[in-house]
Amino acid sequence: MRKIIPFLLLIYACSTSSAPPEQQEEEVAVTIPAFGNLDSIIARGKIIALTDNTATSYFIYKGQPMGYEYELLSLFAQELGVALEIKIMAVDNILDSLNAGAGDIAAANLTVTQERKEQVRFTLPHIKTRQMLLQRKPPNWRKMTYEQLEKSLVRDVLDLASKDVYVPLNTSFHQRLVNLESELGDSISIHSLDGNIDADSVMALIASDSIPFSVADENVARFYRAFHPNIDTKTPISFSQQIAWALPLHAENLNDTINAWMSNKSSKSEYAYIYNKYFKWAKQSNYKAKSDFNLQEGGHISEYDDVIQKYAEKMNWPWPLLASVIYQESHFDPEAVSWTGAKGLMQVMPETAQKYGVDSVGLADPEQNIHVGTSYLNWLYSYWISELSNDSIQAVAFSLASYNAGLGHVKDARRLAQKYQLNPNVWHGNVEQMILQKSHPKYYTDEVVKHGYCRGTEPSAYVRNIYSIYDHYRNFID
Repeated sequence: MRKIIPFLLLIYACSTSSAPPEQQEEEVAVTIPAFGNLDSIIARGKIIALTDNTATSYFIYKGQPMGYEYELLSLFAQELGVALEIKIMAVDNILDSLNAGAGDIAAANLTVTQERKEQVRFTLPHIKTRQMLLQRKPPNWRKMTYEQLEKSLVRDVLDLASKDVYVPLNTSFHQRLVNLESELGDSISIHSLDGNIDADSVMALIASDSIPFSVADENVARFYRAFHPNIDTKTPISFSQQIAWALPLHAENLNDTINAWMSNKSSKSEYAYIYNKYFKWAKQSNYKAKSDFNLQEGGHISEYDDVIQKYAEKMNWPWPLLASVIYQESHFDPEAVSWTGAKGLMQVMPETAQKYGVDSVGLADPEQNIHVGTSYLNWLYSYWISELSNDSIQAVAFSLASYNAGLGHVKDARRLAQKYQLNPNVWHGNVEQMILQKSHPKYYTDEVVKHGYCRGTEPSAYVRNIYSIYDHYRNFID
């Protein structure tokens, strides 16, 4: 079996200029930055966002990417009409990574500070919050009166003098404590934590008596406190602060576009719903954040991971890629039935199942369904790997399109691509363009077309969606 190299990135080469050296130098001087520039984002058809792997920013639950920052970013990408690519970064180096050209935008519950404004350009704020002290309640706190509990806790920041407080270095929390020392006229024993640690893990350290105090943003602390009932989060150590997205300093056009969008969306229910979902109506989000199906917590993509891995190994496919196919087909619902009669996890037609010795009843069984679906998908891959001269990258895309639309329609689109001087051996931007045209009479009645009309938007979106969800899975699974 041939090894698949997952197709994740389209690389566009630029021709070398034949202009005189002086003109070339002038062109270099006005080159549009590759990242953070609105025109570049539109041209590449994708915005690249840097965020952290937390339950409030970005995580995977039952195969579905989620998180407050992720959902806002998705809305903005839709507004631009481009795809969204997520890169996970530690918060303590996310701004350096942004300025180094790792992405277009940083979105990780970033507090706007004067020091940071010298490094990056901030958008309008999408949250206002405060920094809150995290501290452990006494062991017998449930038996204490309200007054007794209040006396046992730090309620005045003056009482932080000489206390040991643990926060990640290079964060707004660390800077706030440094400033607080100056305001108090006394020292605080500030200790550094790993910059990749999230508030949930910090609260767990306090709950287990590993550290005495830390700091978190109020909205994030509110999200996690249901899991740590012995942690108090009611003492503010700052005034209200703004949370915003960060952009490179040169990204003026992108900043203006985001601000205009935010000003428009902020008064609409969709924008408010996302905020409430994670920070006001947090019960369901809390459940998902702590579920066995949250990849951030080392969980599973689905309850069928073992079966998916088994059959992906037989195909020699990366198992998260096969999981992406199943998510796209059924969202891991073994009882799913389409309007065409396709059934189960991989939406297999009963006629196809019969060819592999499985009847319609058997398709309800998850393993039999995956057996039939992968057998057929592997057959398509074997066909295309032969047709495309062992190009495994393209064979994957052609196989996925064929699984969705049927082999005949993809072969038609390939012949059309050749006729219209596109590359018949490349899916994205070539054969994909012609299958999109197969819903128009000019193309589906063409003499080279053997299988007639096709709603080409479906296979086009199908392939792109699978690669998109696969990118998300690969953020968590090698």
